[in-house]
This record gives sequence, structure tokens and C-alpha cells, in this order.
Amino acid sequence: MSALLALTLSAAGWAQGPVANCHPLPSELGGKSNVRTKALETNLRPAIVQDKAQRFTLAERMAAYQVPGVSIAVIHNGKIDWARGWGVRDLASCRPVTADTAFQAASISKLATAIMALRAVEQGKLLLDDDINRVLRQWQLPNDPKLAPSGVTLRQLLSHTGGLGVHGFAGYGKDQRLPSFNQIMDGEPPANNPAIRSVLPAGSQWQYSGGGYMVVQAALENSTRMDFSRLAQRELLKPLGMTRSAYAQPPSSDILANAALGHVDGKVLGGGFHIYPELAPAGLWTTASDLARLLLDIQASARGKPGHRLSPAMTKAMFTTGGKDWGLGPAIAGTGENLRFGHDGANEGFQSAMIAYAERGEGIVVLTNGNQGRRLADEIVRAAAALYGWTELDVPSDVELPRSAAELAQASGLFEGGGLSVYLDAREDGLFAQTGGPRPERLVPLSPVRFRTNVSGLVIEFAPDYQSFQLVAGGPPMTLLRTKPQAVKADVPIYLRGSMNGWSIGAPLIKEGPRQYAVRIMMQPGEHQLKLASEDWKQVDFGVSAGATLVPDRGSIALVQHGGNIRLLIGETAAYRFTLKLGDDGKTTLSVSSD
Repeated sequence: MSALLALTLSAAGWAQGPVANCHPLPSELGGKSNVRTKALETNLRPAIVQDKAQRFTLAERMAAYQVPGVSIAVIHNGKIDWARGWGVRDLASCRPVTADTAFQAASISKLATAIMALRAVEQGKLLLDDDINRVLRQWQLPNDPKLAPSGVTLRQLLSHTGGLGVHGFAGYGKDQRLPSFNQIMDGEPPANNPAIRSVLPAGSQWQYSGGGYMVVQAALENSTRMDFSRLAQRELLKPLGMTRSAYAQPPSSDILANAALGHVDGKVLGGGFHIYPELAPAGLWTTASDLARLLLDIQASARGKPGHRLSPAMTKAMFTTGGKDWGLGPAIAGTGENLRFGHDGANEGFQSAMIAYAERGEGIVVLTNGNQGRRLADEIVRAAAALYGWTELDVPSDVELPRSAAELAQASGLFEGGGLSVYLDAREDGLFAQTGGPRPERLVPLSPVRFRTNVSGLVIEFAPDYQSFQLVAGGPPMTLLRTKPQAVKADVPIYLRGSMNGWSIGAPLIKEGPRQYAVRIMMQPGEHQLKLASEDWKQVDFGVSAGATLVPDRGSIALVQHGGNIRLLIGETAAYRFTLKLGDDGKTTLSVSSD
């Protein structure tokens, strides 16, 4: 085992999946075309270009991001201006995407859930500022006298300020056993998520929590005495005419009759899609047209019109930010007539985005069936903004500054700060950031010291001597300092589970000796999931035998190839040192110590 691991420690690179082999479909199969749809098809601008005048076709960008299909609906002048699809539902059948093709909406599900919860408040069934445990029956959020002495409220849960953990959910394959509701909430097998518990002081700061929306689901079911999926049909989907939408996991035969399948790196996801029993945060199947109807209803209420799902006063409350530009359900941007709201989503093999003006009848929904669909959606939104005069969304592209390998090498090394550990790797094809994701992000030079990540859109700026850099856009301001100028990176990053479908917190292992590697990571209290893997998850994948738990300062555990997740128990917020040792006896061990 250690020989294989040692080999992969020096291996690098990532192979793209095969490109789709479906023949181009006649444009009319996707739906009706008009002047605006044709203009959008030929005027996509990436976030970063080599030339200011650079334009691409939609087909070119779908191929570049390996997104087989996309469905778009545009709202203009208070109505759906047009809706149609491009590409295919899946690369096996090559059936066309249309305006009625259903996709997994992923976290867009949360906005619909929030509207249901706020309706329940207006109906007197829930209270915004009461301890949520007062309405929970078959399961309750464990009391935490230190982090939530007065409990957690619905307002906090909807705005991601409740201090709960579990960022998102990974879903389950069709052949996997599904957990019960209580197993999901308590993180018990076969659930693949940690227990949903308080990890930060309630109401103190913003931290995205899909787990919090599972608590909202419980509150809605308990207060209405109705199954969540049936409640959604009665209170939201049916009244709005969202006939191709359902919180159904797995989806019904009616939904599957015209549904897209998920794709990862240009390949159909095994089983076609993952199943998400976590309905409120991730379980909605829907179409771009149906989501546009939801946005229109919110816009009408925001303009003071009665008779919609929410009253004008409650819609105003929904748009009131509770932290980090987030309202009671949607993300919020701008003010006055330029106030905008929306949400995006990422389930395995599906990515989506929607954004709309609150008081102007303008907006857009983009649904895709590829794991890089969010990047495509950004370009589609930018193209639509240029067509419709949405100045605030028509963001200019950054122009890449050519730089030599020697110039980029000045920025390489290990940088730490703000609880993050980032290795900047200068390669022949550019500067790459290893931050714990499944693949490194290329840092595109915009000036000698300013760079933009090509996926997440973060902008960083180096000090003139390259001994530090600041995050200046796209995230919270922070400074990272160079800690090891000549650090030798191992191509086996540590990942900690916590993002939508991956491992959000992590860093590459740095070589300390012939057979030892280590990394330092800031951790928060609670139960975490840990795994050791290569960039592509294919060259190496190490975990533990069933039931193994790792506690800081209590020795090491043995790793096994293709093992399960490591349960990591953290008692207090601090920096922790992860050490990997390749033993002379062929054993590989991992230990964690408080730093």
C-alpha cells in the first residue's frame, strides 16, 4: 500500500473525461427562437478573456465546460419573455432539452422552502423569533447552553445565522440504502452527513447551513401535520402553476418522462442522478419556466400587490438581510430599484442559478446538467444582462495578462492565514492554487500582482515581494502569509467534508522528511469527516476501516486503500496539525494534534 501511495505523492495531473458524442440537434427541438435567443447564443463572455472583444457561442461554452444541456427562462417586463433549452438531457439517449425539461434545482430548493415557512408564519402556525424546538416533536435540536442558550429561531435558520453545521448533502446512489429523517438529523448510518448540531453561537454570524433547512422541514411538517412534499404541492407548486415541479426523491415517472440526467466531467452520473432525502434544502425537481413563475410571484408581492404567496410586508421581511447579504431565504444584492434576490444550487451532476430584480419585472433562471454548469450560468447571465440592459449584472470581463513561467514562480509556495492553508503551484501551464477542492484552480494574472481564480472568481493581490497576498474580491477580506518558501507539495490533499458535494476545507500535504507529510488547518468544534485523496480521486483514495474515529492528541490511525470516511472529533476552535507517515513496515498512518 505504501508503495502505491509513495508513487502517487509525486504524481500530478488530471485527465478530462471524454467529450460527448451526440450529433448536433436541430435548434427548434429546444423550443421557439427569437431575436434575443439568437443573440444570446452568440454573445457569451467568460469572466476572463485574452482580448476585450472576445465572444463565444453558447455551444462552444457548453463544450468547454462539458455541460450537455441547459434550460433558460428570462423574465422581462413582468412576464416570461421566453423559455427554451439547448443540448441534450443526457449523453446516452441524446434527447433534447426543452423548456419543460426537469432538472434537480439543488439549493434553489431552499428559497421555495423559505416561502413555505414564511407563509406558515403568516398563517400563525410558526413564529419567526421563537425557539424552533417549541414546534418540533419526533426530533429536537439538542440543547446547547453555551452556543444557543435561548434556542435557535426560524429567522436564524432561514438566514443562515442559526449557528448550525452541515453545509450541504452529498445525496445517495440508486442502490444505496436511504436514511430516515432522524438518522439524517443525528448523522447516524446510513446517513452520510455529520449530525446537525450547533457549531457557532446562534445569531452571532453567518454560516451557510443546509442542516438548518432540515430543521425548517421538521418545523413545517410538525406545525402543519403534513408531509413536506404534499405541503409543497398545496401551498406553493400547485397555486403557482408549477406543474413540472415536485419535492419527490426519487422523482415520479411523470417527472422522469422529460428529465435531465446529471453529468460529471462529461460522463453520465452513475444511475443518472443522486437521491436527496433532504427535501427542504436540496430535493426539488423543477423546470426553468416553473422557477420563473415563482420569481414572478415574489416580484408582484414586492411591488405591493396582494393575493400572492406572501404578503408585501412579509416579502419585505424576506429581503431584509440578516448577515452577509442574505435575507430570509434568498441571497440579496443592491438597493432600491436595483435590489436583486436569487439563489444558486449544486447537486451531484447538476448546477443551477437564478437571479431577479425585486421591484423590476426582470430576471433569469439557468438550469444545467453538468458539474461545471455554474460557470456556464455566469456567462449566460452576463450575456442576458447585456441584451436586456441589466447594468448591474453586465459585469465586464477581466483581461488576462500574459506572464512567463519565471514570473509566476515568484508566487509559488505555501501561504496561511484566516484558517486557510493554500499552496500556490507554478506549472508550465500557469499558476495553480491547491486549497482542498477536488482539483486545483488556475490563478489568471490580471496584473503583475493581481490574480483571479478561473472557477470561483476570487481575486487576490500579492505584496510587491510576494511574501503575502490579500483576498480583495469574491470573499471575506483576509491576508495569507508565506510560511514555507521552498515547501515541497505532496499531490495528496486532505479534504474535510462540508461543502455541497465535496470537501470544502483542506490543504495539500507538505513534505517534512523522506516519509512524512503534514498540514495545519483551523478547525471548528464538532464532528467532521476526513479523507485522504489525490486531485482526481482516482490515483489514490485512502480512508479507514468501518468505525475508526480520530481524536486530536490521542495517537494515530491506520489508513486503508478505498476506505471509509474518517470520523474526526474536534472539541474547540483551534489550529490542528495533520501528519501522514509512511512506515517502514508498509503501514500508512494519520494523526492529528492540537497546534
